[in-house]
Amino acid sequence: MDRSHELRNLLSREDLQARLDAETEPRTTLSFYRYAHIADPQAFRDACYARWSEFGVLGRIYIATEGINGQFSVPSPRLEAFREALYSVPFLKDTRLNIAIEARAKSFLKLIVRVRPKIVADGLDDATFDVTKRGRHLNARQVNELLDRNDTIVVDMRNHYESAVGYFAGAIRPEVTNFRDILPVVEELLEDKKDREIVMYCTGGIRCEKASAYYLHRGFERVSMVDGGIIEYARQCEREGLEKKYVGKNFVFDERLGERITDDVVSHCQQCGRPGDRQLDCRNKACHILFIQCDSCAAEYHDCCSAECRDFTELPVEEQARLAPSKTFNGQRYGKAMPSGEAVSASPLV
Repeated sequence: MDRSHELRNLLSREDLQARLDAETEPRTTLSFYRYAHIADPQAFRDACYARWSEFGVLGRIYIATEGINGQFSVPSPRLEAFREALYSVPFLKDTRLNIAIEARAKSFLKLIVRVRPKIVADGLDDATFDVTKRGRHLNARQVNELLDRNDTIVVDMRNHYESAVGYFAGAIRPEVTNFRDILPVVEELLEDKKDREIVMYCTGGIRCEKASAYYLHRGFERVSMVDGGIIEYARQCEREGLEKKYVGKNFVFDERLGERITDDVVSHCQQCGRPGDRQLDCRNKACHILFIQCDSCAAEYHDCCSAECRDFTELPVEEQARLAPSKTFNGQRYGKAMPSGEAVSASPLV
């Protein structure tokens, strides 16, 4: 009997939200990745979906021939059982699970497991280098020691809207909107510094894992990465009482959009210019760009990025539906908007 319909979500967003709201168990939000050779990604995807659904997993998991990458939540009482099931897969044994710093329960609504060409869209020809020959992993103490040296170069391998609300002080933060664009930009910036100590970081480590292997292949001599990314760095600093050299918030690709690492506010409201680091998607679904807004402007603009979007959301739903196809918001036609964040010049999965 064909049971393929059981391997995907069939509920509406409203039903999913109601189901989540009715939960009484707390949830743990976490992420992991592992580069590996997966011969049949589709079969592995189906097995993962079927098995993990049993544990109440909600989130996004991407699978490719090069490995697996996931961000999700698990009912806390079932976390250890999920961990055992995960580790029962030979190439996933002992994979580190990055537990979110601010693990609010409502980070995901449903379970999505997708097969993709790559687990990170990098634009690279993987046949030209070995992704397993990556740079040195640094724990939090080693990171701090290197950052205390004047000759260390620190590079943020995230998109500009991620680094807008938090970063390591002094880091190079490329003004790009996707990972594939960061790689050549950073290589060009550091072309004459291939013998320098270079420390890279990202959210959970997956982008740096591949980037470090690529840069070593391109002739860079001393390439290191923050092991486990910002998430694990902050956790180790808390556990060991270390100074946090990362300031502000860590952008995350789920409903939370960010988790606070330090109390520092390093960004500004994109409407009034006052200090603020609250990131949100414009409430106008015909716009839906990611932007930074303070509480005062949120009250004035009703969680919208502009007066135009605010006024549009106050129209009757039927009127919005009629007008939307002919409207342009932030340079984007309705139905052709960029993914969250990419339409915001001032301001994500990994």
